Amino acid sequence: MCTRAMEGDCRIPMACLRPRILALHALFWGLVSLRVFGAALLSDEKAAVTKAVTAPCWQLEEFVVAKECSACEGLQSKTIPACSQTGFVEKINCTKSNRDEYKSCRSTKMEEHLFWKFEGVMLALTVLFAIMVVARQRSLDRQASDKVRRQIESI
Repeated sequence: MCTRAMEGDCRIPMACLRPRILALHALFWGLVSLRVFGAALLSDEKAAVTKAVTAPCWQLEEFVVAKECSACEGLQSKTIPACSQTGFVEKINCTKSNRDEYKSCRSTKMEEHLFWKFEGVMLALTVLFAIMVVARQRSLDRQASDKVRRQIESI
């Protein structure tokens, strides 16, 4: 398109600025954008329809917690799909449809365990890096001392 070295010397050819060419470009890009946005709208509609059909009742209506958040036992973890997400479930009752379903939840025990695990890792990293800083500082001090000693010896 542009063969010159300077970017400011590049020009759009006059043939590209004719009204017929500009109209064809506008029509082409208009059709492309219509196709893209139309496909996006259709996929949103399809997703909304499938979500309404397959969504659990607790996402669509109000519910009451029938059994508090508890750990999944052996058989529950295999039969209830909600157990696979966090390992904890709560039994809920949807008020409108009057259905009992299970919902994945996070227990306070698990959260506390994760918090203390994180705190322990941070403490260990703090100690590790503090030791590394002290060791590096000692090494640099030793190198500086050796350099000063060599300079004094050379005099």
